[in-house]
Amino acid sequence: MSQFSFNASEVEPSTGFALIPAGDYIAVITDAELQDNKAGNGRFIKMEFEIVEGEYSGRKLWTNLNVEHPNAEAVKIARAELSAICRAVNVMNLSDTMQLINIPLVVTVGSKKVKGSDDVVNVIKKYSAKQSFAPNATPAYSQPGTSEKPPWAR
Repeated sequence: MSQFSFNASEVEPSTGFALIPAGDYIAVITDAELQDNKAGNGRFIKMEFEIVEGEYSGRKLWTNLNVEHPNAEAVKIARAELSAICRAVNVMNLSDTMQLINIPLVVTVGSKKVKGSDDVVNVIKKYSAKQSFAPNATPAYSQPGTSEKPPWAR
């Protein structure tokens, strides 16, 4: 057992998150990692995106791309999405998922119903390039392990 002191009456409780409305948002990839799937017969890129402008700034979205899998159609779809992401951030020869981090792009957000549930979740439907990105202020995050500004904020 671990000792921990916390008084819940001093902190407002979480009320959950409403869905992000469908539309286009400026985002950056904050994490992208190649992982083995649970079945042990493939790998996927687990990606985390953060919206960096507007009312939903700070909200996160996730996607998994099955880049190696016994289902050829799943791989085809994942590689097409990865191509769209790479083109959106102008990384045409990807050798490390870290090359995708902190470069602004436009994500088109939609929603879908979770199979076997009444829950509805946000999904990224499309990735495209951000033509001119000039934030008013540099976001509070930077390249992991450094104090440098991301390349787009210099």
